[in-house]
Amino acid sequence: MILRRRLVALLTLLSVVGLTYCVYFTPLVGVRRIDVRGSVALTEDEVRSTAAIAPGSPLVRLDLRGVHDRVAALPRVAAVEVERQLPGTVRLLITERVPVGSVKLPDGFHLVDATGKDYAVLATPAPGVPELVLAAPSPADPATRAVVEVVNDLPEKLRPDVLFVSATSGADVKLTLSGNRVVKWGSSENTPRKAAVLLVLLSRPGTTYDVSSPDLATIS
Repeated sequence: MILRRRLVALLTLLSVVGLTYCVYFTPLVGVRRIDVRGSVALTEDEVRSTAAIAPGSPLVRLDLRGVHDRVAALPRVAAVEVERQLPGTVRLLITERVPVGSVKLPDGFHLVDATGKDYAVLATPAPGVPELVLAAPSPADPATRAVVEVVNDLPEKLRPDVLFVSATSGADVKLTLSGNRVVKWGSSENTPRKAAVLLVLLSRPGTTYDVSSPDLATIS
């Protein structure tokens, strides 16, 4: 009886060791599929190539942080989640950057997202967003930060009329609207208040609207 129990225990231990070895060190529970979700401009093959996950890699030993960091380094990627799904799938959930505007530079139109990051170049302006007139778009540039903050906070009712947003510093933002109308915005402070005042002023004729001091707004 004792010998039988020892034999059962030994077989159980060998089974556990064998299963552990298969799971951790063989392709038995390896990566067979990489499921990419959320990509729009990026192709699924681009994401898979950047993730660099070798087929058959043991799923439980996969370096999720390494996969995350490689995919997150793609300029168009704003965020990524990496998930294991047994028996053999790795799911990559991608959130791509969305442009708030494009900046015309010698090599094309640079897309700028809500953080001020310059992340892609197109041959033509990005549709549905204003052209940003900036010397060198960068999150560290005061003019870029001011322009992006203003664009981010503009009400939906005003957005279709905004063609250009320009600045040379953090305090001289200017909007060019349809109909050759210009809006002197000033800094990005009090943008909701300035937008509310501007919407009222736009009901009156004029070519230049100054809302840099919203309590003393003028039309000329």
